[in-house]
Amino acid sequence: MNSPTPDSQDVHILPLPVAHAAQYRELMLHAFKHEPDAFTSTHAERAALPFSWWEQRIDDPQQNSIVFGAIAGGKLVGTVGLEFSVRAKTSHKAHLIAMYTLPEWRGIGIGGKLLGAALAYARRRPGVEVVTLTVTESNRPAITIYEAAGFCSFGLEPMAIRTSDGYKAKNHMWLHLMAP
Repeated sequence: MNSPTPDSQDVHILPLPVAHAAQYRELMLHAFKHEPDAFTSTHAERAALPFSWWEQRIDDPQQNSIVFGAIAGGKLVGTVGLEFSVRAKTSHKAHLIAMYTLPEWRGIGIGGKLLGAALAYARRRPGVEVVTLTVTESNRPAITIYEAAGFCSFGLEPMAIRTSDGYKAKNHMWLHLMAP
């Protein structure tokens, strides 16, 4: 996945159109393969899904989710998603999912811009007051981005995922969107 020299000025953050489903699938399969500890899903699980699953992930007809993309020169270099709870007692919550930026595009603010776009969207969505996420405890760069955006930890789930290197804990974080 070769990319031009990274420059955050050349990156556009937008809700991902379904026309980018093939790039989204490629990016996420790359993420699952090369950063397996960062995700609960595995490369094998996601690679086996039909292409229509990826299209629906981007273009959810029920509008219970949205995926944002970081596009540089027509190429998808980063992504983040939000899933909105449809249950009555939890309809005030959204869950941040699948945050990923290609390694060669890290360190120039793309992750923060993706997160900012997702949070701005959540704030505009009627009834959404809280955004939650889980992040592998050892993923310090991601935790730093989340904390900078105001997320707070509310628990550590031991043995949350089992990897080839053993068990990994997941840090559960939340952000109250209405907080000053």
